[in-house]
Amino acid sequence: MGKVVVIDHPLVMHKLSILRDKRTGTKEFRELVYELSILLGYEVTRELAVTETIVETPIGPAKCKTLEGKKLGVVPILRAGLGMVDGITSLLPAAKVGHIGLYRDPNTLKPVDYYSKLPSDVGERDIIIVDPMLATGGSAVAAIDVCKREGCKNIKLCNLIAAPEGIKVVQDAHPDVDIYLACIDEYLNDHGYIVPGLGDAGDRLFGTK
Repeated sequence: MGKVVVIDHPLVMHKLSILRDKRTGTKEFRELVYELSILLGYEVTRELAVTETIVETPIGPAKCKTLEGKKLGVVPILRAGLGMVDGITSLLPAAKVGHIGLYRDPNTLKPVDYYSKLPSDVGERDIIIVDPMLATGGSAVAAIDVCKREGCKNIKLCNLIAAPEGIKVVQDAHPDVDIYLACIDEYLNDHGYIVPGLGDAGDRLFGTK
């Protein structure tokens, strides 16, 4: 079973509390999602392979470690996932970015796939799928399905807030995928929103509320 990692660093908890506040405006909300994505990105990338090298300092040679050069990819689930891309790619500037467009049918709460564009060599890359909210889990499962159909074998899911129901849905469908979170909230309400959550992340990111 894939692991669930909750990053409860004091900075993450502090920024998440401001992100949740209904008084937080679009500009600050967007900045906080960027900052939180960087903080979560440190943990998501903790297991990247490294190789030893020798670096000449002004004093003498030093044994150092550098990234092995494994190909990476970041895949946001549109549209809210776009808010996390810049934070992750600030840590991984060589990573390629794909996009998967999904929306949740308001009646069935099931994901509807309307767009997919992934790097041509996505099957050779370790993939990080990003989306601020893991609610019902349907969109995350659909996005992972798309990546696996294209040949991806090593996939991680990175969210800011998750509901227990969504975590279970992803683990049942894709037990090989590790999930990285800032917080696990209480439950989903009848409309499929996380409680207490933070509302609609896409609307708050792009000012379309």
